[in-house]
Amino acid sequence: MASTTFDPKQSSLGQRARQRGPEPAKVRAPSTLAFTAVLVIFGLGMGVAIGLPIVDGTWSELHGQGGLAMFIGSTTGLAGTYLALIMVILASRLPALERILGQGGVIHWHRRLAPWPLILISIHAVLLTLAYAEAAHRGVLAEVGVVVNTFPHLVSATVALGIMVGIGLISIRQIRTRIPRENWWMLHLLMYVALIISFAHEVALGPSFVKHPLAQESWTVAWLLAAALVITYRVGIPVYRSLRHQLRVVEVKPEGDGVVSIILKGRDLERLAIAGGQFFEWRFIAPGMWWQAHPFTVSAMPRPPYLRITVKSLGDFSGRLAELKVGTAVAIEGPYGSFTRFARRKDQVLLIAGGIGVTAARALLEDLPLKSRPVVVLRASDDDDLTLADEVEELVRYRKGILHKLIGSRDEVPLNSIVALVPDMANRDVFICGSEGFVEATVNMAQLAGVDPDAIHQEAYSI
Repeated sequence: MASTTFDPKQSSLGQRARQRGPEPAKVRAPSTLAFTAVLVIFGLGMGVAIGLPIVDGTWSELHGQGGLAMFIGSTTGLAGTYLALIMVILASRLPALERILGQGGVIHWHRRLAPWPLILISIHAVLLTLAYAEAAHRGVLAEVGVVVNTFPHLVSATVALGIMVGIGLISIRQIRTRIPRENWWMLHLLMYVALIISFAHEVALGPSFVKHPLAQESWTVAWLLAAALVITYRVGIPVYRSLRHQLRVVEVKPEGDGVVSIILKGRDLERLAIAGGQFFEWRFIAPGMWWQAHPFTVSAMPRPPYLRITVKSLGDFSGRLAELKVGTAVAIEGPYGSFTRFARRKDQVLLIAGGIGVTAARALLEDLPLKSRPVVVLRASDDDDLTLADEVEELVRYRKGILHKLIGSRDEVPLNSIVALVPDMANRDVFICGSEGFVEATVNMAQLAGVDPDAIHQEAYSI
């Protein structure tokens, strides 16, 4: 077939095709008021989740033998389980949360909360063992033996805790970055198994739940709702969209050293509500690849029936994409992300892209209005890393903007040189995309240059 390479000169064709379909959801930058409202709701939920079982049962057991350790252990277990529930909700891709917190905010809070369920549930396990030992007038080690040999539910709960702690350890950044993403992702799925086991144990045997049906029912409903969110937004809707659009690979086009564009063809793409800068989780139905999903930004607005992503080989999975066969079926989950034109707070924008981060900037640039006069900065260590630069250059010209290329090492071309290139940076929305380190350093540079934090929008490429 003739090449279906996306030509910026034909962007108006893509615009006309997209206008026939639905507008993407207006995923704006999160507001302080909305964030405060979410915190209040989660805080009230924490109060009910802990207070109801305590009032209904745990408080009355405080004065028994081992009662203090039992009370504190039960309370920490409730708090840890509630925070685990919140993490499941954050991982569900609930659209309302993504609109309020932003996709980056959801990831930020998921990571920030992650240690606390493990810490609190571990304290819960230790204190309840001490409480049982004190009540039975046994040593702690002897009580552990009784638990293992007598209470199968507690054995399964211990296994669940071990799984959770193991996953928590491999999720530490210094360890996570050394593990292939697909292995980390598969291990991370075991967390759902651990949560199911620990929840069943807590409701069946927890001092705050035994003989207290109101507490049991309220917690069961909360966890069933969380499970329904995960099944709906992480399984049901992605399966529906994948079957509806039926994407298949039609071309794999080299773009540079280790970089390929994958062009896909599908049905009803004019009805795919996506904004420039958003990404999908992609699952390629090919041997050894079908079981894992990876996030890649769409590198151009759809040209129905075509869609394109551009990927740099950074690991085993991304390295195999260059070998995809024409006709390979593709499943999608998304679109996700608030790195879009809807996040703008000001009339003018500055786009800063490092390396393969150009994919999000290129798609966002195409989605900006004509004559929007954007300033675009492409950062790369050498010319070979300037992927899609020709397309970006033409899109900038059509929008009456300015393009700067910063090529060289960080010592040769420091990030703060952007301040001299864009002296009115503080009056613009600043969109930054690239690796985690690049994004973090560039955000700091923009803040030092006087850019309002609410006007800084970022998309970090990471696990």
